[in-house]
Amino acid sequence: MRVALSGTPGTGKTSVATALEKQGYSIVHIHALAKEKHCITGMDTKRHSALIDIDKLNTVIQKNYQTDSLVFFEGHVSHLLTTMDKVVILRCHPTQLQKRLLKKKWGKQKIKENVDAEILDVILCEAAELHPARNIFEIDTTGKTIEEVTEVIKNIVENNFRPATPYTLGQIDWSEEILKDNHP
Repeated sequence: MRVALSGTPGTGKTSVATALEKQGYSIVHIHALAKEKHCITGMDTKRHSALIDIDKLNTVIQKNYQTDSLVFFEGHVSHLLTTMDKVVILRCHPTQLQKRLLKKKWGKQKIKENVDAEILDVILCEAAELHPARNIFEIDTTGKTIEEVTEVIKNIVENNFRPATPYTLGQIDWSEEILKDNHP
């Protein structure tokens, strides 16, 4: 089974993936795979990020990763891959997300863009356009440790990805935050 581990930058994807890997789960870092398999088509100089050929990456994954074993694909574009069987989206309250991105010393505009994307459910909406709602799980990482988030994911896996109300599509809503003027 191929599982996307996605979310707005700063929600905890890489840290959670590292914790899952330490517990024996297979993890593929999407950006490293895209680079290794020549799926990078250029650079977005404004955002300082690689542009990934999603169609080519889908083909690479389909050819190289069978669905008979569980593999997590970590990266904030992994939800765009139609080869994914399930999608786990990490979410974070915009106020805490802003603090996390400030710690990373990101620029004001990049922080604002990512906080706004989290408020507007951009990744969730993109995932919902490509995957059935029953295959998408949202986890609020606000105020949770990496270990707590990892345990939630392990429970979802152990329950064979059966829908569980706290993690089903649409349980998290930050939309009221857009009206506040406290983010960059």
